[in-house]
Amino acid sequence: MPENNPSVPAAATAGGGWTPALWGLLLVLAGNMLIDALEVSVALVALPAIGDDLGLAPDRLHWVVSGFAAGFGGVLLLGGRVVALLGRRPVYLTALAVFAAASLAGALADDPALLIATRFVKGVCAALTAPTGLAIILSAFPQGPARNRAVSVYSLFGAAGFATGLLLSGALTEIGWRWTFAFPAPVALLLFAAAVRLVPGDPPDRSGSGSGLAGAAGLTAVTLLLVHAIGSVPRTGWGAPSTAGAFALAGVLAVLLARRELTGPRPLADPRLLAHAPLVRSALGAAALNGSHIGILMLSALHLQRHAGLGPWQTGLAFLPASAPLVLSALYSGRMVARLGPARPIAAGAAAAALGYALYPRDPSAPLEYATDVLPTMLLIGAAFVLAFTALHVQATSTAPAGRQAEAGGLYQTAVQLGAALTTALTAAVYTAAGHGAAVLLVTAVGTAGLVVALPGLRRETRTDPLPADLTRRRT
Repeated sequence: MPENNPSVPAAATAGGGWTPALWGLLLVLAGNMLIDALEVSVALVALPAIGDDLGLAPDRLHWVVSGFAAGFGGVLLLGGRVVALLGRRPVYLTALAVFAAASLAGALADDPALLIATRFVKGVCAALTAPTGLAIILSAFPQGPARNRAVSVYSLFGAAGFATGLLLSGALTEIGWRWTFAFPAPVALLLFAAAVRLVPGDPPDRSGSGSGLAGAAGLTAVTLLLVHAIGSVPRTGWGAPSTAGAFALAGVLAVLLARRELTGPRPLADPRLLAHAPLVRSALGAAALNGSHIGILMLSALHLQRHAGLGPWQTGLAFLPASAPLVLSALYSGRMVARLGPARPIAAGAAAAALGYALYPRDPSAPLEYATDVLPTMLLIGAAFVLAFTALHVQATSTAPAGRQAEAGGLYQTAVQLGAALTTALTAAVYTAAGHGAAVLLVTAVGTAGLVVALPGLRRETRTDPLPADLTRRRT
């Protein structure tokens, strides 16, 4: 991609206002964040239609969701390394263009394998554009109120993406599920055309040794093998050579990956960060919250459309109480965390999520009343994200040493995505093997695990969690 565009003009005018170029840059970056965030929700509502059209049972249908999460989580830690080596502008533009192409290919796919491949590719692209967009904001906007406003807008668009995807998918799936994957293509191309003019260039930094590609490939391979093996169990059983072999290979690769990350000169992230208790609690808690959230919405999409007779548009509306509250509270959640500390909102959010899952109907054949059977679950999920979403991120990054917050944030976001990939696959496998009720129990157990992880934070918030003694020193 070309890098000869001029840098963005001065970050602010002499009077302190933003230039038109800065407004345009922010709209491009925030718009890209929006389409990245809605990629999961547009697939969720469309899952029953996709399964019916392509003949996919739930134990394979989940790949439409988990494939995207696996690509996102597997490559996220590598993204910063790639940007440093090649520069933000070429990485961002290339990922945006590939995202548009993969969207169109997925919309036209008749082969389930091709559709799943495009979902994985789009996850990889999101892993490059989402953090790079934030890095561009931090470099283009001056520190202080201007940057804070820009980051708030960027975060708000990300929070709004999930709810937007539910509504768009509900409307578009009424016409045909392929439109849910086609519509991001022209949007991404428009953003690309604007980004060519507005995204500033930056000199690449090739001073570091090692690209981290082997580590990212290993992490992605382990995730894909586990998702494949879990999803294969209902069809082949635990002892089938393909399933057992996938589990075994995932285990071997995980051991090799851990050894490389612990002893290699340039790991994807400093493994000593894993000794930092707030980060570990946040990563596990967010993985449980995000994974159980996607799992229950997948089950509910199948339940509402195949058993309760709702259409895609009605399903999208039914899910809004689980996502809209986060959008409405996104600009104020930081104040809540500053006032209460992160541990209490995290624990309260995890408890709300677990209770919501426990209340969801387990008999798919029983008569269903949305107001009494589904709405309480959706409202509790919405409350969980209002309470815990920002608090988990703050807890993961705020106590990391200066200069290590980005590394801690990368580990945290990786856990969020991998939690979604693995929990979705496990939920689909249990649904196929044991039915809807057992799958709801599994999701409830995952949500409850998030609460168990959060509780120790309540005891420790009154004192500072100790950092490893040498964590402030970079590995060489």
